Amino acid sequence: MTSTSAAVRRTSVGLALAACFTAAPALASAATPTLASAATTRAAERGAGTTAPAAGLDRFHDQRLDWRSCVLGPGDETGHALEKAGARCADVTVPLDYSDPGGRTVTVAISRIKATDTHHRVGPLLLNGGGPGGTSLGDAPDIHKAMKDVAARYDIIGVDPRFVGRSTPLDCGWPVSSAVFSAGAGRAGFDRQVALHKDLAAKCRATNKSVLPFVTTRDTARDMDVIRGALGERKISYLGYSYGTYLGTVYTQMFPGRHDRVVLDGAIDPRRYNPRLLRGAEPENDRALSDWAAWAAKRHDTYGLGRTRAQVLAAVDRTVGASARGLTVGTAPDTFRLDDTTVPTLLVMGIADDTEEARAVFAEQVTVLVKAAEGQPTRLSPEFAAALRSYVTGEDSHYGSVQTAILCGDKPAPRDPERYWRDIQRSRAAHPVMGPLTNNITPCAFWDRPREEPTQVTRDAPALLVGATGDPRATYAGTVALRGLLPSSRLITLKGANRHGVYGFYGDDCVDTKVNAYLASGKLPGKDLTCVKKEGVKKDGVKKEGVKKEG
Repeated sequence: MTSTSAAVRRTSVGLALAACFTAAPALASAATPTLASAATTRAAERGAGTTAPAAGLDRFHDQRLDWRSCVLGPGDETGHALEKAGARCADVTVPLDYSDPGGRTVTVAISRIKATDTHHRVGPLLLNGGGPGGTSLGDAPDIHKAMKDVAARYDIIGVDPRFVGRSTPLDCGWPVSSAVFSAGAGRAGFDRQVALHKDLAAKCRATNKSVLPFVTTRDTARDMDVIRGALGERKISYLGYSYGTYLGTVYTQMFPGRHDRVVLDGAIDPRRYNPRLLRGAEPENDRALSDWAAWAAKRHDTYGLGRTRAQVLAAVDRTVGASARGLTVGTAPDTFRLDDTTVPTLLVMGIADDTEEARAVFAEQVTVLVKAAEGQPTRLSPEFAAALRSYVTGEDSHYGSVQTAILCGDKPAPRDPERYWRDIQRSRAAHPVMGPLTNNITPCAFWDRPREEPTQVTRDAPALLVGATGDPRATYAGTVALRGLLPSSRLITLKGANRHGVYGFYGDDCVDTKVNAYLASGKLPGKDLTCVKKEGVKKDGVKKEGVKKEG
């Protein structure tokens, strides 16, 4: 599950494939945790209503941070953007295993744009753009811009979670950069998927077995609290998108009393969080694809995909069918072989943003796929070629490795391949493109069981939730469910948008204004609010999606 963070926006198909900032060998060995040690850690956290660190963590909370330039070299675009925004960077040392704080340590990389309105300073605002496994260290400048005047009152803290980006790395040496694939058209394709995911799990176990138990959301939440302590703060505020909403929710449950203002955009129902995150979102994805097809049909003269919604969808269906025999796209040296396990993923990842710009990029990519299915030569844009390299090759193996490790480390998955096959077959009739993808097997079927039980949401927490009704990634129903689990929270609904992640990146003045008002005052709205997507608003000469307020 990916968000609109900078990591997500790097590729034109919207795949959440993080850029590689550092390269390092596999992590050295460490002691394997036991369930008893995990229980000890949970017991230490029961006193989390105070800001005193748990036993043995004082040296981490009291560490002195070495703030330095964020630029790693002349080609470091993220570092230069941070420097331009006035940010500085530091590494926070945290325990690998919180039940053994005297043992091995790892580092978590953070950036900071300091508050300039110190008289009205609120405190630090920690960021997570989703993934899981996405980088957020470089998001601080974008969020600073989105917050407008209220940004001056916060230290905006970008964070690369443990094993992500500039933090201590993890890479299983995969031949692919993601574990998100479709099962394909038939049993033979599914059997190949089973073999692939078993091999991906084996590679992670062979290279990083000793640390895999600690690549979890609960340990990332513990790192957040160490960051709070190292910053010298009693409380932190938080802004999370997509998977970042789950991380933020877990933090409120593990460390009550240590959070101030919390914004969760594109929220996940924590009860449905599992290694098959897209399962259950088939109707929303079908609808988003259909809405895009209607948009493309109005632009047949540009893309040639069909003059009606039905014609465009038929072209997509023919392409998916043809991909079972294999498609070759691009020209040397950027030539890629795609099939019915990869093409559906490209479709799903291309429909999570319904802005004019995103729809146009996706239409150009579908045009390439349709031509390839018809046997015509194709030429890839540099952006599409880079996106495909980041998906079907091992160029970003580290991203898929960490994302999978987090999902598998958080919650166990069914282990019997036949269960996945039955789910695929049941969903295929109603959702022929989406069902075999959302129900497919993952490496988690072959992973060691998590060392801790998943976090249960039993505590209320005041938070501001944001959700678009047509979100095809984290469905609107999930946001509504989280609203019910947190009775003191409030919900801003954006009606009519097929968009994953709204605040600050969608150009929606209604949502942005309401979120900034909350960040400024700390007061949640008296009731849930609704904004409505409005077409055709132009800003700075570029067509944008606007909003009108409802109610």
